[in-house]
Amino acid sequence: MDIIEKLKKIGQKVFDIYFGIGVAAMALLAVLVIFTVIARYFFSLSWKALAEFNVTLFAFTTFWGMGVNIIKNEHVMIDILYDKVKPPVKRWLSVLNYVIVLIVDLVFVVQGFNYIEVAGKQISQGMEIPMVYMYGIMPVSGIVCAVCVVIKIIEFITADISYFAPKNVVLTEQEKGKEGA
Repeated sequence: MDIIEKLKKIGQKVFDIYFGIGVAAMALLAVLVIFTVIARYFFSLSWKALAEFNVTLFAFTTFWGMGVNIIKNEHVMIDILYDKVKPPVKRWLSVLNYVIVLIVDLVFVVQGFNYIEVAGKQISQGMEIPMVYMYGIMPVSGIVCAVCVVIKIIEFITADISYFAPKNVVLTEQEKGKEGA
């Protein structure tokens, strides 16, 4: 097995752990939200710490999902013009697009650290922990997302040209006839 295959296997295992953390967080969030709704509406019980934890967990799942969306190509993309471009040009448009995404993500990371520096020492009202743990979600998830973006850029540069073939093309009846001949 060559080094590239080993790296791909390691990368897949790391991604599976990364994805698993997100799935576990979403599952926990779903259970806790259901629990808090039932406790509040049927038993008139609420806990300020649990409500704050749910909000924090929601923020975590949102920011944690950024990298998953990059790796899985699940982000929003308007590709009507992109699909009309020839595959060799698509490769470099994709790289340029993700370089821009990386720049925006790195600005997000820097601003996240700046915000932690300003507000991270405060104590949360619900869980009574330093806000650095809650606000730290932003830059940490941004760094993970940046790694995912770099992985995608490398994938674009090294991918076979067929990777960039049109994926969402709608053929007219006339084009379908030509393709079947």
